[in-house]
Amino acid sequence: MSTRHDQVNLTPLSTAAVATTIKPPVFIDAATLRSTLTHETLIRHLQTKLPAATSATQTPLRHFHQTSPSSSLLLMPSWSHSPSLPYIGIKLVTHHPSNSSLNLPGIHANYILFDSTTGQTLASMDGTQLTLYRTACISALASLYLSRKDSQTLVMIGAGALAPHLIKAHLITRPSITKVVLWNRNLEKAKMLVEMMTGEGGFGGVSFESKGSLEEVVREGDIVSCATSSEVALVMGRELKAGAHLDLVGSYKESMRECDDEAIRRGRVFVDNEAALVEAGELVGAFKRKVVMREEIGGNLVELIRGDKVGRRDESEITVFKSVGSAVVDLLGAQLVYETCVNDQVHKKP
Repeated sequence: MSTRHDQVNLTPLSTAAVATTIKPPVFIDAATLRSTLTHETLIRHLQTKLPAATSATQTPLRHFHQTSPSSSLLLMPSWSHSPSLPYIGIKLVTHHPSNSSLNLPGIHANYILFDSTTGQTLASMDGTQLTLYRTACISALASLYLSRKDSQTLVMIGAGALAPHLIKAHLITRPSITKVVLWNRNLEKAKMLVEMMTGEGGFGGVSFESKGSLEEVVREGDIVSCATSSEVALVMGRELKAGAHLDLVGSYKESMRECDDEAIRRGRVFVDNEAALVEAGELVGAFKRKVVMREEIGGNLVELIRGDKVGRRDESEITVFKSVGSAVVDLLGAQLVYETCVNDQVHKKP
């Protein structure tokens, strides 16, 4: 009898004890994420936290699956038990480039954040917006070490969802920029983005314009940023002017490329992480064709931040930064979003 009595009384006590430790998962939609995150705070967070996080996390190579001849699914996990980053995170991404014909984004994503100590789900957030912010901020952070400090003209090749983020992030790390020139295969989309950026305002004396000649646009750029799904080279190395910085964002598989071999040959190349050496079409192709050797790559972003590798060495050299994305950066971005949201909720309580 006493055993049965103990069991009856222990059940509600045990449930109550567990309930006090469970954190209700937070859902962070696109609008909330945009109101929580700024390019400036994320750039600062990545610059401060990325070197330590890279060594403290376990990050397998992304899982890539071709779901149709033109579509793909990516899974990007990363986890850490560090007291400063006690999380497990995974991003699920679909890439459907033909969505442009439907007036839909080509990339959709969801990010799930867990507590690495208990395994509890902490948050589900809009992974598409998280990807846009973190990708743009990584490029802008690299530009801080690789572009000329007096850069005045930013060329944006591509007018998709990532383009305005890249523009805003680059303007933060290079406030010397006074002109942004946009190019897109569909010139009307470039013009629409110019109108959107001009109407949004808040960019000081920066002017926005679009042009139809790609060669002319590239020749103008102190910083040339590419965010496309192109499988043919867009930026010709011969068009890059002395001192230019080329930022390559779009390709993440061997069949994709945004610049030709001459751009890789002329430039001093850096990557966001080692995965770019085996995934980026521009680099994989250049290695195969002996345009450049892997050991000639200048370094990665963490090495630049730490000062282990020297970035821009003079005003005339051409630099190239190739990013393919990193689950560690996703985890850091998700950390900043989640912790900011939780802190905001605490401060709003009466």
